[in-house]
Amino acid sequence: MTENGGGAVELVDGVLAALADPTRRRLLDHLAARGEATATTLAGQLPISRQAVVKHLAVLDAAGLVAGGRVGREVRYAVRPEALDATARWMSALAADWDRRLARIKRIAEAAERDGG
Repeated sequence: MTENGGGAVELVDGVLAALADPTRRRLLDHLAARGEATATTLAGQLPISRQAVVKHLAVLDAAGLVAGGRVGREVRYAVRPEALDATARWMSALAADWDRRLARIKRIAEAAERDGG
């Protein structure tokens, strides 16, 4: 990955590491569907404790994928799409690079075949 400024590499690395865990992906899915939720609400949706949910949310927060905001005595979490968007752009650029490489290999192979080779 080429760095296109500041912490682009670190941002994508953090997102991919956070998303490597299926429980964190499920938390993101629940938050995306609900808009926002508390750790207690999320724990009711998953077979893990509230404390485990809080730990997973801390990892997602550190990766820039969620943000928690205090509303009264509760902390409500919501998805922050910016880090996902940056990661998706990186993945698209990587896919485009591989597509160019494969197209070049195909052209070389076809030229060799035409030349009898």
